[in-house]
Amino acid sequence: MSIATINPATGQTLKTYDPMSPEQVDEAIGRADEAFRTLRATTFADRARWLNAAADLLLGECDELARLMTVEMGKTFVSARAEVAKCAAACRFYAANAERLLADEPADAAAVGATRAFTRYQPLGPVLAVMPWNFPLWQVMRFAAPALMAGNVGLLKHASNVPQSALYLGDLFGRAGFPAGAFQSLLVGAEAVGQVLADPRVRAATLTGSERAGRAVARTAGQEIKKTVLELGGSDPFVVMPSADIELAAEAATTARCQNNGQSCIAAKRFIVHTDVFDSFARAFASRMDALTVGDPMDPDTDVGPLATEQGRLDVEEQVDDAVRKGARVLCGGQRPDGDGWYYPPTVVTDLNPTMRMWTEEVFGPVAGLFRAESYEQAIELANGTNFGLGSNAWTRDPAEQERFATDLDAGSVFINGMTTSFPELPFGGVKNSGYGRELSAHGIREFCNTKTVWVGEGVASGGAGSHSE
Repeated sequence: MSIATINPATGQTLKTYDPMSPEQVDEAIGRADEAFRTLRATTFADRARWLNAAADLLLGECDELARLMTVEMGKTFVSARAEVAKCAAACRFYAANAERLLADEPADAAAVGATRAFTRYQPLGPVLAVMPWNFPLWQVMRFAAPALMAGNVGLLKHASNVPQSALYLGDLFGRAGFPAGAFQSLLVGAEAVGQVLADPRVRAATLTGSERAGRAVARTAGQEIKKTVLELGGSDPFVVMPSADIELAAEAATTARCQNNGQSCIAAKRFIVHTDVFDSFARAFASRMDALTVGDPMDPDTDVGPLATEQGRLDVEEQVDDAVRKGARVLCGGQRPDGDGWYYPPTVVTDLNPTMRMWTEEVFGPVAGLFRAESYEQAIELANGTNFGLGSNAWTRDPAEQERFATDLDAGSVFINGMTTSFPELPFGGVKNSGYGRELSAHGIREFCNTKTVWVGEGVASGGAGSHSE
């Protein structure tokens, strides 16, 4: 993929960029290495002041930035403004809480024969962030805010179809006051990632993207013995049981499936509905999906804009067409509209079976698959019957079922009677082929820290730590 801004609403190429040369990349890594030496010596108060300044810049430039994201990847302007606000809130959260989250943790000194014993969290150094296009700011910010507050520095390899968003982020933190080089964008293609990660000055990597990309980064990082955090998408289940409020569940399902034009890793994708309420849920859900307005993402009345890339729409079409050829029924949508832009309508498909790609594959667009479950046990079997395990939803007002879902759903998060989302206060990540490690919360800020054990003795000949082997 060339490094270019192509408006998904029109298919028009607006700007193209030459990739950085290997020499330019090397210089950027050198600046990051120098910036780390400076940043790690600053105080939490300094970093908090700069991160709050970044939040101020985001909010002050909200409309301009939202318009940029809409033009680059097609999300609605309304949702783009909300994304900017969420990024600013994450900055505020880590500015206010990083010192507490990274404070020394005392241990039982007497139990280990010490006068003092504690855990100290210290930054690792430059971290490579390989990020996707679907949330051009938020995906980056949920790494950048905690990483910078911990004293790490960032090198961003953003998706090639959002270069202007990448350049904005590359300048943001310097404008806010962070040391020069503390956060830089590398305008490079995917082929350069291995070169950057293999550089000894780069200490770790985080990636949000495809399973294939995650495997490649993990392979290189493993060879180099470097820490990684991977978030590789999902095919999230949305389970509806007989005790659920069906109208409320259908309303949430519509938002959960079509947020960000259906292009969200934690969007609900497989709707598993108990047979007792299947027909009523299917009617309510399809009706709401069919009523959504598809159109110009800059129009405040638009619910669903275009898919971000032409290939993305083609992939969605092929998955739906495959299901239909093999016997699935389309309750609404399912046909590409005429005209410019990479639009695809909100679509509900039912009567799925294991021969269809939609049975196991992630559909990255506004397409929902409906599955019928005869029992709680079958619902869990269907929900967990995928290689992914990022988020999950369950709708039930039965307290016993709620407890069972919290335990039995094999995913990084379980949201009961509410739509899956991310919060700075809660850890975010997956299991199985959805990746490993966590972003956000205390877990996220500690991922790229050295968890250092500190043991202090009296300094006299009385046994202690030296008297025991490992």
